[in-house]
Amino acid sequence: MADKDGMKLAKDYGLDVPQANQSFYVKGMDHVDWGMKDRLSRIFRPDTGKTVMLAFDHGYMMGATAGLERMDLSIEPLAPYADALMATRGALRSCIQPIHNKPVILRASAGSTVLKDDMSHEVTAVDIDDAVRINASCLAVQVFIGANGECQSLNNLLKTIDSGARLGIPTLGVTAVGKEMARTTRYFMLATRVLAELGSHIVKTYYCDDFEKVVAACPVPIVVAGGKKVTEMEALELTYKSIQAGAAGVDMGRNVFQSDSPVGMIKAINGVVHSGLTPIQAYDLYETEKSAQA
Repeated sequence: MADKDGMKLAKDYGLDVPQANQSFYVKGMDHVDWGMKDRLSRIFRPDTGKTVMLAFDHGYMMGATAGLERMDLSIEPLAPYADALMATRGALRSCIQPIHNKPVILRASAGSTVLKDDMSHEVTAVDIDDAVRINASCLAVQVFIGANGECQSLNNLLKTIDSGARLGIPTLGVTAVGKEMARTTRYFMLATRVLAELGSHIVKTYYCDDFEKVVAACPVPIVVAGGKKVTEMEALELTYKSIQAGAAGVDMGRNVFQSDSPVGMIKAINGVVHSGLTPIQAYDLYETEKSAQA
């Protein structure tokens, strides 16, 4: 135990060095609490300010998606190369080892499956206490701007933002695109801005024409969804264009785990997002990794 007789006189107060006012590097997050900044800094790499999220939450509405039949086999090898894992609590607890030390973006809304025409009537699917038990770094809520369930999904978002904020957990607002929603610049500018204005700390959306305008009008980081499986070069070009337009990262799922070389693909995406590789350079990396694994 320390005692007063053993204490040394403190003398290095750095009187000639004023304490710096440090600006937090994640867009729009200067004024959130320390714990939330800590969680955001786990999602967005401090050295680049960007993120590569690995999404495998598709089963909550699509069932056993191709490439995710056995998540313990398909996702475990990919986890070390992702900056964050976007998943449901069921998938995490049953299939993913808690040893990767990756931030979890927890799917916190749920609703109808792909068997229904109108999937916009989602509900809040995760209690905040369970999110804490899982050690979630972020909560993800899908919002259906322009659909029949728009108001209900916005209510889900607001409740999640409020419950997460009480514990320093940020919320990712996801712009859903259903059959009745046009993938236009005008739509995405509206949807992303609404989600940010209502308190989302991150917004996930789709790439579109004039995407730099969508990014500029959104006061929080935008992460671009990978969407349906396309060729590897097309996915790398999408990643490159998104980053060049100002996106803070990508959230890739099917374009990784449905690839002929999932590890090679996620490494190539990392190269574009964090190392500034062009699509051609990243594709060469993908081919090299694919050949090495053959």
